[in-house]
Amino acid sequence: MRSALSAAAITGAAALSLSLVPAAANAANAAPSPTTSRARSLSAATTEAGSWRPYGNTNPITSSSSTWRCASTETIAASVLAQVCAIRSPGGGSVQGAVIVRNNRSNLYSTTASMDLFTTSGIGLGDWACSSSGVGAHSWSVCFGRTLTQSSPVNSEGFAGGTYLGISSAV
Repeated sequence: MRSALSAAAITGAAALSLSLVPAAANAANAAPSPTTSRARSLSAATTEAGSWRPYGNTNPITSSSSTWRCASTETIAASVLAQVCAIRSPGGGSVQGAVIVRNNRSNLYSTTASMDLFTTSGIGLGDWACSSSGVGAHSWSVCFGRTLTQSSPVNSEGFAGGTYLGISSAV
């Protein structure tokens, strides 16, 4: 499951070649069932708690010195968008999974998020879930997994509010 938020579509600014892709255009990235998804293949006992970070009206990707690779944007509710990303630190030695949520509503929106992190050779590095949290009106929030030491390319698969977000590009 891979998805990316378009800064242009969401904030009117261009950002790291992200684009808003309608869900129908993402048919090749059809949603797996929760039991067959790579993100759900790890046992519940291995799922760690992720952590939410509010960003207000600051785009988390363009405000970061890390490299983010994300799947296309998915609509998880009216005026609420989400995407899953794999992140690599500026020095290249650390990686992290993330789910970005953009709330374009004029009121608070609560959602859950989850993601995994795998090497491109298929080695599972972890699975994280963020419990329900409110994303402020007209703002961004990100659910982050734990930062891991990893030099191999990785990607991330995720869900937000039960909506499959796809699989990110490798970073």
